[in-house]
Amino acid sequence: MDRIVVTDVKKTFQLKPGQYVTVDGQDTDELTVLNGVDLTIRKGEFIVLVGPSGSGKSVLLDIIGGLTPASQGVVHLNGQQIVKPDPKTSYVFQQYALFPWRTALANVEYALEVRGIAQKERTETARRFLSLFGLRDFEDRFPSQLSGGMQQRVAIARALAANPEVLLMDEPFAALDAQTREILQSELLKIWGEINTTVIFVTHSIDEAIYLADRVVVMTARPGTVKQVIDIDLPRPRDGDIRSSPEFNTYRHQVWEALRDEVNKAQKDWALSPAFGH
Repeated sequence: MDRIVVTDVKKTFQLKPGQYVTVDGQDTDELTVLNGVDLTIRKGEFIVLVGPSGSGKSVLLDIIGGLTPASQGVVHLNGQQIVKPDPKTSYVFQQYALFPWRTALANVEYALEVRGIAQKERTETARRFLSLFGLRDFEDRFPSQLSGGMQQRVAIARALAANPEVLLMDEPFAALDAQTREILQSELLKIWGEINTTVIFVTHSIDEAIYLADRVVVMTARPGTVKQVIDIDLPRPRDGDIRSSPEFNTYRHQVWEALRDEVNKAQKDWALSPAFGH
């Protein structure tokens, strides 16, 4: 069953007065970041978007999440066109985005509070998800009293506590150290396997993409579109040892081959363009 259908999505931003970019040798005050994106995502899939910086991965997430409109094309969730944020969709950002005046427990409860869930039920649910992420003993701590990895655990627990049909994740582990990152990848996969939500995950890490994904979607350099979709046929559940397997290395090579020219093009375009002003 198709959960999300992206059809011919284009996104153009109007730059501020005095700003411009050079496209095909011509200066313009409009920046096209997505151009003709088509993508179908099935219910319960774990999709990972990879692409060079500026390829519009995060913008595509925002459009799917209803946070910004497409300039052209449409996105459907469960057959309904997305025109605003949907309560069935949760978002996890690269920044931890926690309320500093709320404890870990109260932060997770917030996702249920805004949906009108009764106090007792939301507290029980929040405690369950904090426990799943190993934070049972930290529920009364404020964000400033938690490490970066713990804060991101709380942010993901908050997103999942709402029982979303779709979970959007924009480089959620990018700021973490390598060990914490791998631990959270495994914890995320374990919980995802239990709740069967649809995940769209953005990363610049090829290894992270392969480890997590059912399918890796490779985006072109700006303006971004889908260059290639690579099925990751690795067994689940996955553990850390799979990263050293011959099959994993084959996928790593395949994704990099699809991505390499786009990264080179993006770097060249940024180097040559006197973007955003004279």
